[in-house]
Amino acid sequence: MLEDPFRRGVAEFIGAFTLIFIGAGAAVAANASHDTTLIGVAVANGVAIAVMVSSLGHISGGHFNPAITFGFLITRRIKPALALLYWVAQFGGAALAALLVRNLLPRASSEAVNLGVPALGHGVDASSGFLLEAIFTFFLVWVVFATAVDPRGTFKSIAGLAIGLTITIDVLFGGPFTGAAMNPARAFGPQLVGDHWSHAWVWYAGPVLGGVVAAAMYELLYLRPGRPEPVGTPESGVDEPRAGEPV
Repeated sequence: MLEDPFRRGVAEFIGAFTLIFIGAGAAVAANASHDTTLIGVAVANGVAIAVMVSSLGHISGGHFNPAITFGFLITRRIKPALALLYWVAQFGGAALAALLVRNLLPRASSEAVNLGVPALGHGVDASSGFLLEAIFTFFLVWVVFATAVDPRGTFKSIAGLAIGLTITIDVLFGGPFTGAAMNPARAFGPQLVGDHWSHAWVWYAGPVLGGVVAAAMYELLYLRPGRPEPVGTPESGVDEPRAGEPV
């Protein structure tokens, strides 16, 4: 990845912009074409992330999601100052994308879906929505760490595909119930531009919780170095600690 924070920030801005522009735009398009299958919206979101992670991951790591960046922060895989820059870029890209969707598409179509703002489905209360978003984001961040972070990951070279498919399956399940945002920036852009803030905390607290749990679990279980193996073999009868290891 590049060491230049500005260029990394630009990559995060473009990636987040793409996700919100395509994600919100796909919701508007689905409503305008009377498509209620969710398949088009799910695929649009998944492919948008797959393309951006594949094309920009080598520059910034391809977060495009404040919850993912927070997961990197708590596992000490990104410095606080750079994380802050990423958050500014991600939320800024989301706001600009939502603004353009509102101004470029027919106003009646965008207002019919509240500019693609994630919302709770009928019968889903805020606490259930919070836990659903946490679980969906857990899946996403777990896959990010398993494919893009873990150097042993089988699919490291095609991490973007695995991450995009995770978003697709989450949207197919969660779309009718929470919007399956999995990303505070995905909620923030349309909320800010459209001034729709009902139960807004769900799409911030849920993804952050899910991202933190997934990042911490994967880090502790699979990425922390294990206990050094002892010198010698069972056959030799030597079972002493290596240099620097407590006796």
